[in-house]
Amino acid sequence: MNLRHLGELAATGAISELELLSLEGGFYVLRALTEAGPQTLCDARGEVLHLRSTTELRQLLADVPPLRCTLVQQVVHDEMCGQRDGPVEPLRVPVSLASQW
Repeated sequence: MNLRHLGELAATGAISELELLSLEGGFYVLRALTEAGPQTLCDARGEVLHLRSTTELRQLLADVPPLRCTLVQQVVHDEMCGQRDGPVEPLRVPVSLASQW
């Protein structure tokens, strides 16, 4: 999915939520949750778009209709230390696309 397609789906209400996935290496990947399943945002060459910050995300989505967005980060400390039994759910934090605060 490219930015234009993301904007079109957002305008029609076909996106239920955006997930900003925090990945190793200090970058993020944006995923749109749709009825057809999750779709990752790609650049003009069709490669997964890597973002460096929530500020860059806000700038990128400035012209897209407002959507709910959640930062998703795996809790690797729990996985490494083995402190919990059972599956370890990722940390999910709401992110405001309207402002930094």
